[in-house]
Amino acid sequence: MNSLSIFDVIGPNMIGPSSSHTAGACAIALMARRLFDEDVKKVTFTLYGSFSKTYQGHGTDKALLGGVLGFATDDPRIRNSFELAKERGVEVHFIIDEKTQVDHPNTADILMEGADGKEMFVRGVSTGGGKMRIVRINQIDVDFTGEYTTLIVKQFDKPGVVAHITKCLADEKVNIAFLRLFREDKGANAFTVVETDERIPQAVLEKIKKNENIQELMLIPM
Repeated sequence: MNSLSIFDVIGPNMIGPSSSHTAGACAIALMARRLFDEDVKKVTFTLYGSFSKTYQGHGTDKALLGGVLGFATDDPRIRNSFELAKERGVEVHFIIDEKTQVDHPNTADILMEGADGKEMFVRGVSTGGGKMRIVRINQIDVDFTGEYTTLIVKQFDKPGVVAHITKCLADEKVNIAFLRLFREDKGANAFTVVETDERIPQAVLEKIKKNENIQELMLIPM
């Protein structure tokens, strides 16, 4: 039997009406924004499943856009996210896909484009009670919630890279709660997702970067 927390009973701090369709949607988009290291100038959302059917009635559209603008789930500015996006010069598009079958009914794709032309694709699912999971970054399937300090390492899939990452963390006594490797194909691009119990000092990140097979680091503090 799965245990329940008090947040599963009373729900998260949020701008309503729905913890799944509003707070969860905002949490997905906020995490996507935290992964993207440029100012967002254009964003395209593709909505599937129940998101595609209730996105306006439950404010999913405003919540997703609010998250990309950097608003937390309880930020009252979510209500005015379209007006604020226009003020910031952010181009916004929504695609409603009611035909594609997805693994979870509350699924959203977010394609962000930055001022310098960089793009990032993120897929997230809202799992209920305001919680979410990120399940894809660009073309690689991943799986993390952001409930822990999360380090995402983009790398080439070469021997010794994961060992290098874990050694750098162990040397600074950073305890690993979860570690998963996700890759496109053998020897191709990969992501190592590390969730830790403690914050990760900047010095650790600098050590990790020294491996020639490390391409990029993304750190999401708890």
